[in-house]
Amino acid sequence: MSARAQSRVRPLRDGDRRDWERLWEGYLRFYRATMDAALTGRTFARLRSQSDGFAGLVAVDDDGRPVGLAHLVFHGSTWSASTYCYLEDLYVDPTQRGGGVARSLFDAVYALARERGADRVYWHTQEFNAPARSLYDRVGRLTSFVMYEGP
Repeated sequence: MSARAQSRVRPLRDGDRRDWERLWEGYLRFYRATMDAALTGRTFARLRSQSDGFAGLVAVDDDGRPVGLAHLVFHGSTWSASTYCYLEDLYVDPTQRGGGVARSLFDAVYALARERGADRVYWHTQEFNAPARSLYDRVGRLTSFVMYEGP
């Protein structure tokens, strides 16, 4: 069995900062976005400390090196007495795609959401993101909701 198929997922650690930044920057490039260093640092700190409802997970290879990330935001809802889990970011190193890393991240996301009593896990992606959507069609269900943004 290849190392790609054996990835495991764990919480983000302080020592992951360099590898996490490499993955984070790849994710931002994919979405043609930029973020200043201060906000990147704050994001890492919030994910690492699990403050403000944030949680960070990483998929690691056999050497313990992060090869994928998942960022979660747990929040209350007017539609539930419990919480919801928003999967805000999911990214896998391009060299690791197709080997089960993203599926392992989803399994861990669902497990953490159950552990924390969340009623729902939800996420969104861009319409053109066909490779990811092929996985999303297997691990979730497409809803009829359309997203809008304000200024």
